[in-house]
Parts: sequence; C-alpha cells; structure tokens
Amino acid sequence: MNLRNPDDVIQTAKRLVEADKRSEIRLNANGGNSILIVCRPDREMEYIKSIITFMTDDTYDIIDLNDLLNNYVELNKKDLADSFELLKGSLHQIFKSPEGENGNDLFSLIIKRISSSLSVNKIPVLINSGTLYGSGIDNIHIMENAMIIKAALPLIILYPATKDKDTILFLGKRPASKYRCMIVD
Repeated sequence: MNLRNPDDVIQTAKRLVEADKRSEIRLNANGGNSILIVCRPDREMEYIKSIITFMTDDTYDIIDLNDLLNNYVELNKKDLADSFELLKGSLHQIFKSPEGENGNDLFSLIIKRISSSLSVNKIPVLINSGTLYGSGIDNIHIMENAMIIKAALPLIILYPATKDKDTILFLGKRPASKYRCMIVD
C-alpha cells in the first residue's frame, strides 16, 4: 500500500463522484455503487481530517460509525444484557439480524442513516468503520444493500486496512470484500 498524501486520495475520490464518472464507479465496482478509500489503520485519523476538510459542503454527509454504535447502545441498553445472554453463541446477531429477519439492530440503523443522507441528495461518507470489527457487519453487507446499489449517488467508505498482494485485510487482520466497490488508495 502506498503512502500517498491523504489530501490527494480524498481529492481523487471527490473527483470521481463530482465529475460525471458515476458509470465508471459502477463499472469498476462490478455493478456496485460504492467507493472504498483504503488507508493504513495507523493513518486513519489523517484521512478523517482530510475528509472533514474537503467533504464538508452541501454535497457530502459524514457519518461517524462510532456515533451510530453509541446511539444504538444508548437506545437499547436495557435489552442488550438480555441479548448477550440469549445469543452467547451468535453475538454478531445483536448487531446484524440474520438474513431475512428485520430487527432493531446496528446494521438497520446504519442503512437508515445512509438512506437519510441520500434522501436529501447528499453523498454518504462512512468514517470510523473499524467500529464494525467483530459485529458481523462487513463492508459487503452495506455495499450490497439494494437501496445503496440503486441510489443515484455513491456511498464512500473510509476503510482502515492493509494490503497483502491483491488481498485487502480489514484492520490488518480480516480479509475484506472489494467486489461491489471501486478501490481508491
């Protein structure tokens, strides 16, 4: 993974979404509608600062996944202890209900928040995605959501990861999907 200046990487992502290159995004994202800005985990804060500097106008909506997790816990704190006890062997189901089930989970909260951005014609930008580690929510779950794929605007995800040849490792540990996204690094 190169050591490009975070400002340059963020500007590259902005050019992709602001120029009429959305078809290029879909083509490179295998029909998806997302841009994954891959940064080394130890440089994530530099990238967040660049995002805050360059993506603050009316075009973008920065969504902090740390804040969403805290909101989720606050809203569900009396039920979480019971859920942890009940789902000991499947803790990830607390944060993402099994396929086909609708639940009051973190994943649904994230999708609603992205939908809210898109409904006011803003490009959603997810930061602090390391929050999702161990939750059972992978980048592919978000990127393959039908609402995101069909949206007129793309989703941008800042993704702390390392690269090992052609493999992206989320937080340097877990192989990550790059199937439904265009990689910018």
